[in-house]
Amino acid sequence: MAVRKNQATLTAQEKRAFVNAVIALKASGGYDPFVTTHNQFIVSDVDNGERTGHRSPSFLPWHRQYLLQFERALQAIDPSVTLPYWDWTADRSTTSSLWDADFLGGNGRSGDNRVTTGAFAFSTGNWPLNVNTDSRTYLRRQLGTGVAQLPTRADAESVLAITTYDAAPWNSSSSGFRNNLEGWRGVNLHNRVHVWVGGQMATGVSPNDPVFWLHHCFVDKLWSEWQKRHPSATYLPTAGTPDVVDLNETMKPWNNIRPADLLDHSGLYTYDTGF
Repeated sequence: MAVRKNQATLTAQEKRAFVNAVIALKASGGYDPFVTTHNQFIVSDVDNGERTGHRSPSFLPWHRQYLLQFERALQAIDPSVTLPYWDWTADRSTTSSLWDADFLGGNGRSGDNRVTTGAFAFSTGNWPLNVNTDSRTYLRRQLGTGVAQLPTRADAESVLAITTYDAAPWNSSSSGFRNNLEGWRGVNLHNRVHVWVGGQMATGVSPNDPVFWLHHCFVDKLWSEWQKRHPSATYLPTAGTPDVVDLNETMKPWNNIRPADLLDHSGLYTYDTGF
């Protein structure tokens, strides 16, 4: 059983194994398709006639499946690797260990925002960006520039207290837990973190920055925590809703995975601690 750990508790060996597996996946050509897939499902509010990956109820199960596929791709390289998560309510500084040179590398330099430290710095040759929004092929970050503060523990707790998963009109104006966690409403959790990191993380090609996976792993952990706190609450909508994915409908691009298949992750992985 895979156990997903807080990145702040990883050993030096665990950090090295994760970084090495990500770089090996990139070198094999297996990483960039994940970037392409994400970009295809964020470019508009409606993905091929149906909101799937973002601004819709399936935001959380879609990303749960997406993370699982990425984690399995890393494990095909190194079976010891699991996705770590970044608890941005606790590790809130531009100098947190997350950004150390032995892990994800640090902030971008002034001028062009190019990341110059760590294994993902352009100078290493490990991390050319082949799927991008412009011609720049290097990883960029602007930590704390687009928005000054990351979400707090109190912010996250206020969203975890919401008792309904989602509500009509099932989009970026909806009430409910999903939209508040995604960040189009309320205290802004998920979206705010993307903007705080900046660079590619503020675009549709955000998986170009490996921190994407740690960020979304924590978003998934928050959903898992919400499920524990509200065991009688379920995924909504359940049936007959146009333009979004109902509980038992399949999600693009997989077409064989339903939200209903992803509500219980306990047989696939667990998290090291509660929130």
